[in-house]
Amino acid sequence: MPSEKETAVKYYVGVDVGSASVRAALVDGFGTVLAHAEKPIQVWEPRPEHYEQSSADIWAACCSVTKEVVRGVDASRIRGLGFDATCSLVVVDKQFQPLAVNSEGQNHRNVIMWMDHRAVSQVQRINATQHRVLSYVGGAMSVEMQPPKLLWIKENLPESWEKVGYFFDLPDFLSWKATGVTARSLCTVVCKWTYTSDRGWDDSFWKMIGLEDLVKDKYEKIGNHVLSPGEAVGKGLIPDAARDLGLPEGIAVAASLIDAHAGGLGVIGADVKGHNLPCENQPITSRVAMICGTSSCHMGVSETPIFVPGVWGPYFSAMVPGLWLNEGGQSATGKLIDHVVRGHVAFPELEAKAAASAHSIYTYLNSHLDLIKKSLPVGFLTVDLHVWPDFHGNRSPLTDLTLKGMVVGLTLSRGLDELALIYLATIQAIALGTRHILEVMQAAGHDITTLFLCGGLSKNPLFVQMHADITGKPVVLSKEVESVLVGAAILGACASGDFASIQEAMAKMGKIGRVVQPNHEHKRFYDKKYEVFLKLVEHQREYRSIMNS
Repeated sequence: MPSEKETAVKYYVGVDVGSASVRAALVDGFGTVLAHAEKPIQVWEPRPEHYEQSSADIWAACCSVTKEVVRGVDASRIRGLGFDATCSLVVVDKQFQPLAVNSEGQNHRNVIMWMDHRAVSQVQRINATQHRVLSYVGGAMSVEMQPPKLLWIKENLPESWEKVGYFFDLPDFLSWKATGVTARSLCTVVCKWTYTSDRGWDDSFWKMIGLEDLVKDKYEKIGNHVLSPGEAVGKGLIPDAARDLGLPEGIAVAASLIDAHAGGLGVIGADVKGHNLPCENQPITSRVAMICGTSSCHMGVSETPIFVPGVWGPYFSAMVPGLWLNEGGQSATGKLIDHVVRGHVAFPELEAKAAASAHSIYTYLNSHLDLIKKSLPVGFLTVDLHVWPDFHGNRSPLTDLTLKGMVVGLTLSRGLDELALIYLATIQAIALGTRHILEVMQAAGHDITTLFLCGGLSKNPLFVQMHADITGKPVVLSKEVESVLVGAAILGACASGDFASIQEAMAKMGKIGRVVQPNHEHKRFYDKKYEVFLKLVEHQREYRSIMNS
């Protein structure tokens, strides 16, 4: 007979839609991931800076991984379901059928990805209005947000525009598929669509940028029913979705989160007692959650609104209820490291040697750096090699999508040593970019003492140590590597009613794994690297000014 403790176990399912794959996890009430599954999803790049996906392909992958993680589990113990996803734009007609976001008329490609930069002209015009809503996105809207993409569709795809029934942020599309309810999450509409928690939609903004059509139908197309993250949606899981997902009909489905915000939820509220951290016995506002994957997001919360130039927000209750959120970010981090490493002439040699040693290419590169460092600390190998990491523009704090990547200090060498060095310099550049964001946030009024890292890049010890050394702050890694999935499961747990609040669920389900301390003896070297880092962008702007004069 099972014990009373065993019969009391409750499970929650978290589903995370990333840029290239969908993942699901079965999580218990203590934040332990009991089962995990992943399935790739398709990305189309029909032309440079255009990235598209299929909502049908994404939903099919959600169903596949969810069925896998709940296989053999007592369905009566599954209490709630939470979704998170990239802030990509889903377009459907009045019957909720996919509508093309491309000139080829391919209706199945109905998602404009978050990292799509097709709407450059549109975002420049939007920012030229200097409308008051822009003060809540750091003073300038990003091309990765939804209004410029909507304007691009209206101006370039008039047939699709006329047929549109609904525009969804991807996290909201998933909760609609699960419940049949078109409610939007406060997280998505506040962070990516200009909704504010006190005033709602601002008619004057949409009219000023040429999207007055959305105002006429009382915002039916983009959402006029908004729920807080973790709030139960509708009457729970509808029969069709229950069958597709392999879950019990009627279980609670939560209002969703953007993926980075789910990662923040999964780590930022963890109990840190006994780890000798500066944030112990301090409010959660002394922490920044960094979610590091294809791109990186830097999530800081405050009790009162803080306006940070070049950093998104402040957004009220967009991640943690009752607190204001500022969100810094880097548009390409994991993607940049892959780009630099795989594009190097020595990559085939690296791939072969890594395979022969049964290690990943990054584990092999980290070991190779240890071999060539001799008596130096590893980070000092880049004394003459410097990278500016904005190969995909700068999201924060410069909000300049026209910036390009830079590498200073190249030689004619083409071997594995040089590949390892450019890999190291790229990781350092990303960490220097994080320092830049944190310094701007602190200058505006944030008091940040500790970094909480999660996401794929947090599994790389070199990436983690460089962030500790270069920012001078301790880095906390969660016990569960899949913190984003834990964050999604926390939403489901709250929707089920098993926790009184998101804060309570965060404290009980978020667990610390280990702490990485900065090496303060290296401070002088990294202060110099940071000085060079800031000079690089000065020089780029100077030479562009010369060329454009």
